[in-house]
Amino acid sequence: MSEAPAIHPTAILGKDVVLGQGVRVGAYSVLEGAITLGDHVTIHSHVVISGTTSIGAHSTVFPFAVIGVVPQDLKYKGEASRVEIGHHTTIREHATIHAGTAGGGLITKVGNHCLLMVGVHVAHDCVVGDHVIMANNATLAGHVEVGEHAIIGGLAAVHQFVRIGKHAMIGGLSGVEHDVLPFATVMGDRAHLAGLNIVGLKRRGFARDDIHALRHALQGLFDDTTTVAEALEKLRSHPNAAVQDMVAFLNARGSRQLCRPATTTSFASDAA
Repeated sequence: MSEAPAIHPTAILGKDVVLGQGVRVGAYSVLEGAITLGDHVTIHSHVVISGTTSIGAHSTVFPFAVIGVVPQDLKYKGEASRVEIGHHTTIREHATIHAGTAGGGLITKVGNHCLLMVGVHVAHDCVVGDHVIMANNATLAGHVEVGEHAIIGGLAAVHQFVRIGKHAMIGGLSGVEHDVLPFATVMGDRAHLAGLNIVGLKRRGFARDDIHALRHALQGLFDDTTTVAEALEKLRSHPNAAVQDMVAFLNARGSRQLCRPATTTSFASDAA
């Protein structure tokens, strides 16, 4: 049996809004544009959703969030762009997610099972993978890519075009200017590589052999007796699948440099 949407009488919905079964829209929310809400999406009060935006089933948006509005990019000239948000994702109060631009494929994406806490900002053309957690007031500049299961600490700021690998951990208050390797932890005002995200890997059920292999690979990449390129060449034939994820990330390097340890000695000590 289908479940009809429940729309508060003070909410404003445009003619192009498409609602799935059991959708709930709270008081004073405004949805105007080519908006599609999947089954059992909950939109709390005072939410603004505009543009071409889709939100997957069982996702929840809390008060004062703003989704799908035009990007904060002076190059944007009104091109048709969109926002896609996956299923079972939670977007908390005052979070903002902006539409894409021509320079980034005209789309901003947030994956499934994500948690965007209070005041989070996802800028134009970002691609956020599944199971990502962004803590309060964490900010992504334009064109940032975030891999699955990454965690971005509160008040962290990520520079445009930075890539954050899967299962990485960004410490709170960090300023991230460079690419972050998968499975790594970075922290600091100008973030430096602090070692392997061992706590996160254990929580995700990685085997001891995986953790040892990743630790060895990470230390090898930043050994001061060799270059990253030389160390990468040695890792290409490594049998461990997690290490090969790291290799794939390095092979696909973008426009930013890698986030490196503050010093080789301190990094080796932290990751040992």
